[in-house]
Formats: sequence, structure tokens, C-alpha cells
Amino acid sequence: MNEVKKPRKPIISYYVAVMAVLLLFNFLLMPWAAERQVKEVGYETFMSMIDEKDVGQVEIDQPDNEIVFTDKAGESIYKTGMVNDPELTQRLYDAGAKFSSLIVEQTSPVITFLLSWILPIAIFIGIGQYMQKKLMNRAGGGADSMIFGMGKSNAKIYVKSSEGIRFSDVAGEDEAKENLSEIVDYLHNPGKYREIGASMPKGILLVGPPGTGKTMLAKAVAGESNVPFFSMSGSEFVEMFVGMGASKVRDLFKQAKEKAPCIVFIDEIDAIGQKRDGRAGGNDEREQTLNQLLTEMDGFESNNGVIILAATNRPESLDPALTRPGRFDRRVPVELPDLKGREEILKVRAKKVKLDESVDFSAIARMASGASGAELANIVNEAALRAVRENRNYVTQSDLEESIEVVIAGYQKKNSILTDQEKKVVAYHEIGHALVAAKQSNSAPVQKITIVPRTSGALGYTMQVEEGNHYLMSQEELENKIATLTGGRAAEELVFHSSSTGASNDIEQATKLARSMITRYGMSKEFDMVAMETVTNQYLGGDASLSCSAETQAEIDRQVVDLVKRQHKKAADILARNKEKLDELAQYLYEKETITGDEFMKILNV
Repeated sequence: MNEVKKPRKPIISYYVAVMAVLLLFNFLLMPWAAERQVKEVGYETFMSMIDEKDVGQVEIDQPDNEIVFTDKAGESIYKTGMVNDPELTQRLYDAGAKFSSLIVEQTSPVITFLLSWILPIAIFIGIGQYMQKKLMNRAGGGADSMIFGMGKSNAKIYVKSSEGIRFSDVAGEDEAKENLSEIVDYLHNPGKYREIGASMPKGILLVGPPGTGKTMLAKAVAGESNVPFFSMSGSEFVEMFVGMGASKVRDLFKQAKEKAPCIVFIDEIDAIGQKRDGRAGGNDEREQTLNQLLTEMDGFESNNGVIILAATNRPESLDPALTRPGRFDRRVPVELPDLKGREEILKVRAKKVKLDESVDFSAIARMASGASGAELANIVNEAALRAVRENRNYVTQSDLEESIEVVIAGYQKKNSILTDQEKKVVAYHEIGHALVAAKQSNSAPVQKITIVPRTSGALGYTMQVEEGNHYLMSQEELENKIATLTGGRAAEELVFHSSSTGASNDIEQATKLARSMITRYGMSKEFDMVAMETVTNQYLGGDASLSCSAETQAEIDRQVVDLVKRQHKKAADILARNKEKLDELAQYLYEKETITGDEFMKILNV
């Protein structure tokens, strides 16, 4: 799509140019002009003019140690320095000169200021106001045509273009594309919908985690439709002055109705659409903007032909009056892609990259479990950058696999050298994770184990990869995952009879998972199916808050500790029964630093 550039109102730039001209005039041109009025000459020139009797008026300025004089006709003014000359006065009388003190008239400072600053500014302001009035009348302005255009919408307007993003460029979100394709089809062929009495939703809300492609889907709608497309961010409605945001909303919908049928896209709509709580000291400007948006979307005046498309990461924070049917009739989830979706996204993103024939996108998609579309695009780009660093003109499978590790754990820290003892501890720690996972049922297979430090701070990690899509997890699987997380610390305790700080992230994840099992998943016999915790901002990390008494919180803490302890003991028992394999695998990892899942399973099963 090509953006239609609206002509900028030249008012602000006009005043900036005026001030620049005034500064240039007063600080450069005025002193230069003043200097050009009085010519500075040498004393010998002064003496020669006296001898030729070409001196008119003379002013001797003893405080400034200079002589100002004119020629006989009085047309030019000269200035020279004073010299100790006792006969100067007599020679001047003989030459017919006249002594005066008003050769150069001094203008009053007040008059100078009025003439050089106030008068030009007044003239330029008058011209500017006249130009502004003309522009407002031409644009059909009025109450909405505020000074400097603050009440005007600055939405970007796009029209059809041969180049741009299409639905074919968006992968992994088939359901969302299907919903939006229906909107595009309605705009192209409204007759078949009207024939049966159907009407399109007035508003469609795209919700999902960051990086899943909400804005990209909106761009694809712009690329597919043959109608004008207005794009604006929610934060662009927020102004310093109360009422300006509402004015922008009115102006946006006025433009949209003039170009109907059309699509209006508001990105990050939660910036203006948050719930109105009525608290004292609230944001009156934001609430007025929201009220105007509610009226424009579904008020007394019809809004036929204008479809609102909005995106947000925080749907639960939106005002109920905004999300009700009649305004946003349809909510389209744009979730993290599944295995097939990740594979399709990788293929789309890799179209512009030269690939080796051996690249297996299915394997890369399995390794990138939980990655968003933006992260997958970053993985492909990192792989291409790595190929350039390796002096190759194509991307290999190893480039893509390494780029996944870069996105997950950061780049390798080549200058970080572990001591021999630290390297052994890290090797046993990571093998402890892998061995506990391998000896339990319903655990994801180990893909890779490394003890190479990364820029994220990890001294090593164990990568487990699911074979396929995994939407549900049983209580046994969750407990096995906690046991796997405790396997690193259990290995350290078994071999070195001490603990290190390397298990800090494992402890955090195990505790969080155990607490969720008890408070959210109903996997506690004492609490049964009672929710003790609520989650907000599910698409932005999922902030959790307990909703129970202090006594219940203490009981939850006790159960969390018991659950983690049981799984820690289970991991320790598994490692104790397989101590020989633990030593053999840790020694192999210590020597190789990085081993694959196949190498790990081969040694384990020997």
C-alpha cells in the first residue's frame, strides 16, 4: 500500500522561519549595516584630506580616543584614531572645518527595539493569522480546526498499491486470516451479503501476545482491500490539552465517512480504551477521547461503510462499553503459532534468504517451541547473519539451530573461561537435568546439552524438544517437569555434597509451576477445584494475585514446599540409581562441551 501524504499546514514552520529571519536581521545584518555607515580610515588619510581642505564637520571623541569627520560635501562619514598632534586644531580651522557633536545621530534604545523587534513580529503575526484563517476556511474548519492543527487527526492514509503485504505473506494464523478475509470479501462484494440481510461487524478486535502478527495482519488487510485504509496508534489521540483527543477522533471519523467504504486501524487501542473507574484525579482527557470514540462507533448517527480494526495486548483492560456488540462485534485471537504454524512462518520468512538444500524447517519449528512470529523472523535473520560471518552465501541447518540458541540464551561468551572445578559442576548440573528427564515417562526428549556460557548469564543449558503439538499437561507430566528442574541441584548434591548458585533459575521455575498446580489448576486434594489465584495481563507475562485469606496463603506455601521437596527427592533417587551413567555422561560433556540428544541417548542405553 502507498501512504497518501496529507499536505502539512505551514503555520508552525512559518513562525519558525519568521524568528530565524528576525535573529539573522538583528544580529548579523543590522550591525553590518551600521558598520557600513561610518568608514574607518587611517590618520594619514585624515591629514591629506585636511591639506586638500576636503573636511566638513569634525567631532573629537576623547573618551573613545577617536575622531569622526565628514567630507566637504557631508556625504560620507569617516572615523580614525587620535594621535598626539598639538597643531591639529589650528590646521582644521585653516582648512575650514566645523566642529560638531551630532555627526552620527544616536537612536533611542526604545525606538530601536520597537523598530527592529516589535514591529516586524507584529507584521509577521498578522500575515500568519491571515494565512491560517485562509487554510482553515479552505479545509472547512471550525471548532475542530484548532490552532497549529492540534485537533486534527494525523492518521496515515493508504491506497491500493501493487506492492505490499498480502495474506499470502502472513503464515501461522489461519483462523485470524479467515476472519479478516471475510471483511475484505464484504468490501469487494457487498451485494451478496446484503441480499441475505447480513451486515459486517462494525469493529474487529485483534488480541494476542506481542510479536504474533496483529499489526502485520492489519497491513495485509490494507494490501488486500481496494478501499482507503486509515492507520493510527492509540497514543496519538492523547494530547496535552483536554478535548484535543476527542477532536482528533471526530476528525478521523469525518475523513473516514467521506471516503467510505473504508477501514480504520487503531493500534494499541488500550492507550485510550481503558476502563473508566470514576476515581478522583483520573485522566479526563483520555476519558473524553474514549467517550467520543464510543459515540462515533455506535451513536445516534449511522456509521455505515466504516469498519474499525483495532489491536491490543491487554483486552481485559478495555472498557466494557467499547468491547460490547455493536462496537467491537468480533474478537479475533492472534495466538502463538503451533508446530505447523511455526513451520509455515519459517518458510515465509526464509523466502528472501538463500538456503542450503538440507534445511529441515520441521526440525527447526520443533526446536523453536513457544516462539512468536517476530521471534521466528529474528531466528531466520540471525541465521543469515551467522552465514555471512562464516563467509558463506547460503544458510545451513546448523545456522538456524544456532540462531535458536542465540534468541533463547544469547550469543556464546568466547572470552568467559570457567575454572576446571566450575566446568565440572556445570557438566554434572546439566547432565542431572537430562538424566532425570530421560528416566521419567511423559518427558520431552533431550535435544542438546551444552556447557558453553551464553550472554544471557547461563553457564549451560539442556534443550528438550516435544515431538509434536502439546496442548494439555497432566498432573504427572507437571510433577515430572518439576523433578527435571530439580535434577541439576540434585546432581551437585550427590557428587560434590554441596550446592551452587547455578540452580537459581531452576528454583524459580519449579516454585512457580508448583504454585500454579495448587492455586490455579486444582491439583491439590485439600483445596480441590477452588481457584486461589487470578491472572491478569495473560498476554503480557500473566501477573498473578492471590485471592484468599492469610491462613489459606500459609497453607498454600506449605503445600508448594512439600511438592517441590517430593520431586527433589525423586530426582535425587533417580540419579543415585544411575550414578555410573551420571559420571560417564558428565565426563563426556566435560570433554566435548556440547553434545546432541542422540549422543546422550547412545551413551545412556549402552
